[in-house]
Amino acid sequence: MININSLNLNKKILLIDDEKDILNLLETVLIKEGFKEIYKAENGNKGIKLCEEIKPDIIVLDIMLPDIDGYEVCKRIREFSMCPIIFLSAKSDDVDKLLGLGIGGDDYVTKPFSPKEIAFRIKAHFRRLEHMQSKVNESLNDDKKEVIKFKDIEVDEKKAEVKKSGAVLNLTAKEYQLLLYLVKNPNIILSKNSLIENIWGSDYEGYDNTLMVHIRHLREKIEDDPSRPKYITTFKGLGYKFIKGD
Repeated sequence: MININSLNLNKKILLIDDEKDILNLLETVLIKEGFKEIYKAENGNKGIKLCEEIKPDIIVLDIMLPDIDGYEVCKRIREFSMCPIIFLSAKSDDVDKLLGLGIGGDDYVTKPFSPKEIAFRIKAHFRRLEHMQSKVNESLNDDKKEVIKFKDIEVDEKKAEVKKSGAVLNLTAKEYQLLLYLVKNPNIILSKNSLIENIWGSDYEGYDNTLMVHIRHLREKIEDDPSRPKYITTFKGLGYKFIKGD
């Protein structure tokens, strides 16, 4: 079992919000929860610069900022970092949530929120990342792992690497995990709940459309025509099926 409290001691958390009261409140609660390295920025440009300097393990990012909005901050950060980003927003519409997740966010919390909830979500992200890393390490150290091939796609478990027509694909850790689970369970319908539980964990309490966004990103990377997928097919109301073929 992962000792999350020991992990917290060395994790860097970057808070980006233009409201000082929120920054200070979050900092106070996170320190009480065991986190020690908290960094704060009051605008988007400062947040991006600080992110490059300190290389945080997770970012809590407000969408409404005085210079550039949180969506743009996320886009720029994603050019050099894949650390988890939790969006904070007064907007609760599905369109806004999908936009945040679609440009690279990992979670979305609407205001007003409980600082304890933010701390819980941060711990949950670290727990899942640790679990994911342990799985990757198992893959790298297991001589029985193999290369799974289907048409022009090649999944190398030993290297945790995916190629399409010989070219290495730039997948996030979650995208790789999701694809690996799909290819290992081909030609059967996998329910949404099954995929979320196996990839994100049974304690996942994030936004429901996270899976849909990751499926879309995967299709954009492995499909010749993402709008007409030949590998990852949707069965409305049931889930997804990976068509392995010959």
